[in-house]
Amino acid sequence: MEAYANALLIAIPSFMVLMLTELIYGYATGKQTYVFMDTISSLSSGLTNILKDTLGLVVILISYPWLSQQLAITQIEVDLWLYLAAFICIDFASYWSHRLNHKINFFWNQHIIHHSSEEFNMACALRQSISNILGYGALFMVPAAVLGIPQDVISILAPLHLFGQFWYHTQHIGKLGWLEYIIVTPSQHRVHHAINPIYIDKNLSAIFCVWDRMFGTFQQELDDEPPVYGVLKPVQSWNPLWINFQHLWGLALDAWHTKRWRDKFRLWLMPTGWRPEDVKQSHPKTVITDVTQQQKYAPLYNRSLAYWAFFHFCATMGLLLLMLYHFGDLSSFHATAIGLCLFAAIFGYTSVMDQYKWSIGFEWFRIAISFVVLQWVLSTISPILYWVWMVYLIISSLALAYIMWRESKLI
Repeated sequence: MEAYANALLIAIPSFMVLMLTELIYGYATGKQTYVFMDTISSLSSGLTNILKDTLGLVVILISYPWLSQQLAITQIEVDLWLYLAAFICIDFASYWSHRLNHKINFFWNQHIIHHSSEEFNMACALRQSISNILGYGALFMVPAAVLGIPQDVISILAPLHLFGQFWYHTQHIGKLGWLEYIIVTPSQHRVHHAINPIYIDKNLSAIFCVWDRMFGTFQQELDDEPPVYGVLKPVQSWNPLWINFQHLWGLALDAWHTKRWRDKFRLWLMPTGWRPEDVKQSHPKTVITDVTQQQKYAPLYNRSLAYWAFFHFCATMGLLLLMLYHFGDLSSFHATAIGLCLFAAIFGYTSVMDQYKWSIGFEWFRIAISFVVLQWVLSTISPILYWVWMVYLIISSLALAYIMWRESKLI
């Protein structure tokens, strides 16, 4: 995990530079694709995903090393061809894992966060899941296991494969000619994020679009069908933690309310969006049937709330980077304690962004608990991190008091 943390120290600033470039270009051309609160939500989602991965919050059901030991029939020499074969295997596995997430109710929960934004820009690429806590991805790596590709090679290439999917989340790049037949492009991925009927569940590939063309899930972007972004059941929230588990909670409620025992069990593995007939009638949900009538989530807020949200995002990102920098000095216990405090901070300020009535009370509770936990955990482990955290919590308290005064009519 320490190596992953070090890689993020390079990747995160790089992503920020690319997003800033896209933002400036949008202003310069009059084609801005960023909306403030939506962007804060996307970036905050990225922080939660980094936290989850850094802390290793996953239960491995089947590991790649074990699978490789059972299935390997050959061993490719460590050279360029090995890395090329490994990258193709990772991309092949990504396609089928992605397809599973789109097709089955239970698995859609761990992917809905990525599609939840009603905008489309590079910040959306950071909307990654924290609900994928069951590690079964090795099942899609059977070809790599059969070839005997070492775990070390997979570990090196997997982050690069993931980071390589960042650049095509943009509306500012058109079709790319012959490259459209080889790699996933911004045009193809705009289709993937769209909720237009013709675009739903299309273009599932990550790097090489050949998989979509081979398995019947390819759809080009049509000039007369501009993409409309989001999900068919709008999440109506800026809170990434709530968005991550919203669909799962809905499935649990449907399983509780439906009267047929058969439906209580099968709804989890039914196609995405399927609900028992009795529940659809007794507990209807808003579903977009005409994309031209989409109403984006846009609660009113004052400028002071926007400044407050921006401060909290910058502070939590800075604290996360500081934690990653000192990651090698922290025990698993200390890293987890700090991570939970960061999760609580993100949940708190994004709940205030949503203007939930209970969010102010939660923020006061979160600040008080963080003071206690960090005094206990950090005061003797990392003085620099400790004092930075303390300053952040003090400023948070003052800012929250100001928000209560300024936004009393909205919250």
